[in-house]
Amino acid sequence: MRVLHFYRTYLPETVAGITNVIYQLCEGMRPFGVESEVLTLSPNPSKESFMLDNHRVHQSKSLFEIASTNFSIDVFGHFSRLAKDFDVIHYHYPWPFMDLVYLSKGRDKRSIVTYHSDIVKQKHLLKLYGGLMGAFLGNVDRIVATSPNYLASSEILEQYKDKTCIIPYGIDQESYPATDENLVAKYQQLFGDNFFLFVGVLRYYKGLEFLVEAAKQVQAPIVIAGTGPCEAQLKEQCIANGLGNVHFLGHVSDEEKIALLKASRAFVFPSHLRSEAFGISLLEASMMGKAMITCEIGSGICYVNKRNETGLSVPPENPDALANAINELSIDKDKAERLGQNAKARFDSHFQANQMCAAYYKQYQEIACLNSGELSKSVSE
Repeated sequence: MRVLHFYRTYLPETVAGITNVIYQLCEGMRPFGVESEVLTLSPNPSKESFMLDNHRVHQSKSLFEIASTNFSIDVFGHFSRLAKDFDVIHYHYPWPFMDLVYLSKGRDKRSIVTYHSDIVKQKHLLKLYGGLMGAFLGNVDRIVATSPNYLASSEILEQYKDKTCIIPYGIDQESYPATDENLVAKYQQLFGDNFFLFVGVLRYYKGLEFLVEAAKQVQAPIVIAGTGPCEAQLKEQCIANGLGNVHFLGHVSDEEKIALLKASRAFVFPSHLRSEAFGISLLEASMMGKAMITCEIGSGICYVNKRNETGLSVPPENPDALANAINELSIDKDKAERLGQNAKARFDSHFQANQMCAAYYKQYQEIACLNSGELSKSVSE
């Protein structure tokens, strides 16, 4: 079976949660006999397709971007030429331009959509986009929600629940580097063994301004690893408040990320908007046996971090509650370790890449073999 993934950006240009999931699917489906390739956009596309580990990546020219949506003319022809050689097209939502490509070039191909997130920031544009979105989601063969929490709380997914199934994200620990104990010692020398870690792209929905505000009530170091659009603003906020316990590391490698997780007391993830539908960083923290501190926003975050079982959960946009949770685990090391052990056990049982891939393989098989009327019946069963 051959599957073509279609998304607005991809590795190695963009390292983010969705691109990591696509990578895990492409690599992890090989034992199931699925050959995966990726079609994406790039401002400076490679003239030839290229191999990324064991799967091929194709790039079309991205011309401009509006409201986090990039556009291309070349991709219509590129998609049409590629799609005819694949059994299933795997779309990754949201990307409004993708809907247009599907409706004009992809309706005759079997299709599955991973619904990574509602559209949150562009609420006014959503009103204009609603008709196109409805035509796209209404016609694809299958939709995948990434957690039961998100399916239950999304007004959009509610309209298509008859053809929506749930497949949580999963990651493969073997794809990550082994822990470098020298790096662990380095970070513990810099920050001690009682620091709280955030890793991710510094975006508007990550709630990091509330974490910085919470730091005023916290003595433990807070380490922020990553870069992004909000970096300068967050650093200015720290300077304005005279905060010496917030440390920005910038981009870190996978080796550095694993060492930081191992060295930290707990992982803090203050995302406050539903744009954060799941949080791959939470899976990485769970994989390393770390307690988590997150916000209750009705998304998959609550599915990964079970309150008082794998970590602590606080109301969003609440620096006081965030500070209290950090201080609680800072004082009670035994509790942090106990929650971390539970997080590792939950990771092992729920969030393995091979579990995710096996579930997608089942969906690919059904989509390739069943007609449209049978698809809805299969989901409901």
